[in-house]
Amino acid sequence: MTPLHGAIPIGELSRLTRCNIETIRYYERIGLLPQALRRGRYRSYRQPDVRRLAFVRRARELGFPIDAIRTLLALADGGAASCAQARDLAEAQLGDVRSKIADLARMERVLDEAVSACEAGDDAGCPLLETLCAD
Repeated sequence: MTPLHGAIPIGELSRLTRCNIETIRYYERIGLLPQALRRGRYRSYRQPDVRRLAFVRRARELGFPIDAIRTLLALADGGAASCAQARDLAEAQLGDVRSKIADLARMERVLDEAVSACEAGDDAGCPLLETLCAD
């Protein structure tokens, strides 16, 4: 079976974008990627699909939820007015990231104190286990 001219098999798409094949199929099922061209049971993609999948993968790496990515993709196909909407989505994501960073910093402090207390060995019980069991 010869590939369609310019077509990219799913394995090559996976390699080019460093995205798992099952993830590619999932993104296609939920509409983040268009339905692949089919030749028999084999999927073939085009260069725009490579760019789109790279966009989706990068957005996921930045923590954007699927619905936000769907909106960003729609905005990317829009016009100049869509830049403000994309900025709003990015600003909301930035807020989420900053909140997670603050939570992680709090966790770091608590764990650091628990580990330090364990190293001191002054308590009769285990400070780390007591910290984890505390409400």
